[in-house]
Amino acid sequence: MNAVQEAFQETAAGYRPGRTLPLRVEALRQWRRRRTLVMGGVLAALPFIMIVAFAVGGGPDGGPGGGPGGGNNRITLIDTATASGANFAATCLFVSAGFLLVVPVALFCGDTVASEASWSSLRYLLASPVPRARLLWSKLVVALGFSLAAMVLLPVVALAAGTAAYGWGPLKLPTGGALAASDTVPRLALAVAFIFVSQLVTAGLAFWLSTRTDAPLGAVGGAVGLTIVGNVLDAVTALGSWREFLPAHWQFAWADALQPQLEWGGMVKGTAVSVSYALVLFALAFRGFSRKDITS
Repeated sequence: MNAVQEAFQETAAGYRPGRTLPLRVEALRQWRRRRTLVMGGVLAALPFIMIVAFAVGGGPDGGPGGGPGGGNNRITLIDTATASGANFAATCLFVSAGFLLVVPVALFCGDTVASEASWSSLRYLLASPVPRARLLWSKLVVALGFSLAAMVLLPVVALAAGTAAYGWGPLKLPTGGALAASDTVPRLALAVAFIFVSQLVTAGLAFWLSTRTDAPLGAVGGAVGLTIVGNVLDAVTALGSWREFLPAHWQFAWADALQPQLEWGGMVKGTAVSVSYALVLFALAFRGFSRKDITS
């Protein structure tokens, strides 16, 4: 394929490798796929499902009247879910950050290259000719863009639905006190930004696997499975301080953004770990794909 591209570049007037496979074309192709619409629908529906669940159950704790904590003196973020729209949005992030938000990242990044191979269209894209690095960059940028959009969609819908159901007000903290209503949106945006960065490891795993296999389900499932393995290892307290090198160890550090005094320590460490792993995985994907014999 590389020889074909070089020959084409020498003979075709006006050929510009950087103009092949524009981002808008790739984004439109991914937007029209059914799995994109289904995933968006699932994420948008989750807040409404939770509102119905709270209404049917009588409150976040499942007890009559829905008082925070019920008979339990230990109040959690879920116990304050109906205190305001901001509390409801934070609760939706809490219940989905550990697994649900992993799925769209693995889906968008793991399906992007492997699906082309499974359709036997990958070799035709490269013969167009689209340089291999350009193809990967276009697909990676679009995949990360859709992953970010999925993470933004959930809290935005939750904030709007929660405000309509429970009213607008300060973010009540489980530990006591509250964040002013004017501070809640910037803090929630910071939390979403950290969740996205923490999921770069899953994105890197999925994207690397997508360049190694022709089976999209294998790439997506492999990334989700390895992420779950990381969560299991983080639960092994016998590992001690070694757990700090696991991305899963910092996945809920975004909760520090919802404290009265903003804490950066955990988020900075989590960002460093996640970005380091992601850069290595993305580099492996580009290196391996540049040398791969494309037959699909």
